[in-house]
Amino acid sequence: MVTKNPIQVADRLFLVLETLADTGAVSLGFLCEKLKLNKSTTHRLLSSLSYMGYVKQDPKTQKYDLSLKILSLSNKMLSRMDILEDLKPYLKRLSGETGETVHLVALDGLDAVYIFKEESCQNSVRMVSKVGNRVPLYCSGVGKAICADLPDSKIEEVWKASNIQKLTPNTITDYTLFMKRIEEIRKSGYALDDEENEIGVRCIAVSIPDYHGRSRYAFSISAPAARMSDERISEIAHIILKVKDEIASSL
Repeated sequence: MVTKNPIQVADRLFLVLETLADTGAVSLGFLCEKLKLNKSTTHRLLSSLSYMGYVKQDPKTQKYDLSLKILSLSNKMLSRMDILEDLKPYLKRLSGETGETVHLVALDGLDAVYIFKEESCQNSVRMVSKVGNRVPLYCSGVGKAICADLPDSKIEEVWKASNIQKLTPNTITDYTLFMKRIEEIRKSGYALDDEENEIGVRCIAVSIPDYHGRSRYAFSISAPAARMSDERISEIAHIILKVKDEIASSL
């Protein structure tokens, strides 16, 4: 495993992109402070990214921001995920049937990345998650659902490589307890995020294999904890497991 980028300038270029993705349009001075780099270095990095079309500068405010080329790249990648188009009808129907927000994620290293979101149109409370956001496997419903399909040895590798943090008072940071939850998921068929990643939000999730039978995807139903009582989760569990079976049959 590579622990340090062998090309430092590449490391800095992508750091600029990731920072602008978080901050939005900012001045050169602000970006220097954020990156902890001097102005000349930061300006060269921005100039290079501007030349390649990934960064733009507003002629009026002189602020820098990402261009739409980034969006174009992500859309091209998503368009190659045939499974996404196959699953959309099921996920849209699931959201309509439950009245809650549905997410689809793909496994990427130690994280699950949101690749689709169907927002509930029946409730005024909106989930802050966005397509492209990442959540760690160890503290998310979708992540634990994917982990439950993996061999114990692989789960241990994921755990040891993860930056285990107590994101909320409910986050599981003990490996023995985590594996106990994995066993529960394997028996019930679904995983829970019991306000482990974000206080006030509960999720129920199930994994789905790719076309080759590998555990690489999962989808979830998320809602404010006030709407996700244990009784409500029990009701939704039957629905989400039924949809999982339908998807598995179609794939």
